[in-house]
Amino acid sequence: MSQPPSSPANSFFGHPAGLQTLFMTEMWERMSYYGMRALLVLFMTTAMMEGGLELSVASATAIYGLYTGAVYFMGLPGGWIADRLIGSQKAVWYGGVIIMCGHIVLAIPDHSTFFIGLILVVLGTGLLKPNITALVGQLYSKEDSRRDSGYTIYYMGINIGAFIGYGVTGALAEGVGWHWGFGAAAVGMAIGLIQYRITLHKLGESGSAPVTPMAPRSVQVSWLVILAFLVVLTLTTAAALTGWLVINPVSIATYVVAIITTVFFVYFFFLYFFSELNQDEKKRMYAILLICFASACFWAGFEQAGSSLNLFGRDYTDRLIGSFEIPTTWFQSANSFFILILSPFFAALWVSLGKRMLDPSYAVKSAFGLIIMASGFLVMFAAAHVVASGMKAAPYWLIMTYFLHTVGELLLSPVALSAVSKLSPARLSGQMMGLFVLTYSIGSVIAGLFAGHFDPEKLDQMPGLFMQIALFAGGAGVLVFIIGLKTRAWEKLAEKRPS
Repeated sequence: MSQPPSSPANSFFGHPAGLQTLFMTEMWERMSYYGMRALLVLFMTTAMMEGGLELSVASATAIYGLYTGAVYFMGLPGGWIADRLIGSQKAVWYGGVIIMCGHIVLAIPDHSTFFIGLILVVLGTGLLKPNITALVGQLYSKEDSRRDSGYTIYYMGINIGAFIGYGVTGALAEGVGWHWGFGAAAVGMAIGLIQYRITLHKLGESGSAPVTPMAPRSVQVSWLVILAFLVVLTLTTAAALTGWLVINPVSIATYVVAIITTVFFVYFFFLYFFSELNQDEKKRMYAILLICFASACFWAGFEQAGSSLNLFGRDYTDRLIGSFEIPTTWFQSANSFFILILSPFFAALWVSLGKRMLDPSYAVKSAFGLIIMASGFLVMFAAAHVVASGMKAAPYWLIMTYFLHTVGELLLSPVALSAVSKLSPARLSGQMMGLFVLTYSIGSVIAGLFAGHFDPEKLDQMPGLFMQIALFAGGAGVLVFIIGLKTRAWEKLAEKRPS
């Protein structure tokens, strides 16, 4: 394993100098990712005469779900490529270059290249995202108490980048043109790459080489497999673009959700039955399974931000303040803003409860996160009734929804990551974290299918859609809470016996 760099160790808020490199790179990458993601459904559903693709809501939201799900799924092979073939530093660099090329393709005012741009962003993000996160951890020794604080600073960079992205790309897309917004995302990624290359030396040897390199013969076989995958992907894309292969995004999304869910359960029970686990470890694995269920259900609701909630903001929200019309994507920036404001409060809350021995279990925290996120859709249920009556909804409906979703995210997302890290048997920690990432993919694709029922021609059904999501997420939260009363004791087994 690479050692933390020996360069000056306390030059970025008391942390290793390399944290500045990763903070700024991730900030600009997230600016490009979230900025572009906020435009996708809006662009795909806009009429052609206004520069859009004029797809149906069902098709556009299914494509959005497949895109966000694929981004998370590709993190699995992306992490493997870094660990076994090229190292994290190169993975971040090449991933960033591919992302930038994808945004450049999206900026071309030609609809035939749109999906090529999306595929490039997916492939690049799969290389960059898991490995830049891993690099943060490699800056610290196992005994370094600054690690959690370092990740907190890093997480702030993610949300600063997202806030900038929503603001810049949204204003350009709606004020100048869609492809100007996509182009702004390319510029953001380019800035991130330039500063990454200039400050790369601050990382020292961290991630400079594969953690577990393969034998030369295995390396050759691996690259041939990767090349074969890219050839098949290229041919499939070409066939779809030329009309030789007709793809129904809604049907594909349905099959993909089933396939990823099956992969998740098959791999989980393979580890459970064939990893020689003791009884305590098996109980902890079931506690992790409950957290994974909560995570998948949470993201199925939360990822409505870029789809159904985005469409609601564009078409059914009164965005005029005097003569100024609020860009639709600016509503999504509320999530990043609230995270920046609320994160210190939640960090202090868990420390305070821990000192009083009142810290809730992982499952209970996740359950409350789900229930609070579900309550945001109750707000949207009320807002949809306003729209169904023939009026536009006030902006505060969406703002309140995003506030509740952010509170839910802070209760569940970091808690779930911590749970998987702590409860996993040490020898399976990497595989379990990779398995957990699949819950993001499952939730994202389900979110796209949910949003496909957002029918602008049937406004009277809109309240029912939001109530359906509220009942789905809220019911899942109640179930997780009830089962969590049992798994709380299993979670504590992690404190008794190290694996």
